[in-house]
Formats: sequence, structure tokens, C-alpha cells
Amino acid sequence: MDETLQAKGEAIRRKVLGDDYVDRATANSDNFSGPFQELLNEYCWGAAWTDEGLDLKQRSLLNLGMLAALNRMHEFAIHFRGAIRNGLTDEELRAALVQIAVYCGIPAGVEAFRVARTTRDEMRQKGEL
Repeated sequence: MDETLQAKGEAIRRKVLGDDYVDRATANSDNFSGPFQELLNEYCWGAAWTDEGLDLKQRSLLNLGMLAALNRMHEFAIHFRGAIRNGLTDEELRAALVQIAVYCGIPAGVEAFRVARTTRDEMRQKGEL
């Protein structure tokens, strides 16, 4: 394990997803799933998200499109919240969801808008939006 990449990955994961989310994910890990959390921090968040080729907003847009295309709506909701935390505006998010509907199909767009609405409502109730 690359300790530096692990630490950088956890830092960016916390910035995008929030301390509460990361704390819950790591607190719910055990001897079996703990190494997977380390892999997420080092590989997904450390190697991919800290690369300087794309900024955080661009990465969020890519993730939303890929997760919608794969019909991974639980992860889509997590990354939709992250996209807002990364500074994407309502107009940018709306345009991304329309693009998803056109290229992934209307059912995927309908579901993406539904998840986005639920996520925005939850964030508004928590004072995050």
C-alpha cells in the first residue's frame, strides 16, 4: 500500500463526499471489508481523483454519466451530492442530466432526475444546499 496515495485519497474523498459519509463507511468496515476501504482511498480516490488532468467538477460530471449509464443509482446519489460539493451549478447539473437522458435513454434520465430531486431535498433539509 502506498501510504502517501492512501492519505491523499482519503483527503479528497472527504472533500467530495464529506466527513460524515467517509466516517460511516470506515466505521462500518471490519477485518473483511477494511482492506476494500483502503483500496478505495488509495486507488479510486488517490490515484484517479488526485490526478491533475481533470478538475473535480469534470470528474463529477464524468461519474454522473457513467453511473447513470450503468444504472448504479445509489452511487449516483452519492456522487450527485459530491458534484454539488464540487461546485457544479443547478444549470450544469440539469444539462448533464438531459445529456444522460439523450445518450443513456429516457428511463435513465427520468431516474437520474428522480434521484437528483431526492438528494437535493435531503441536502436542503440538512442545510447543505
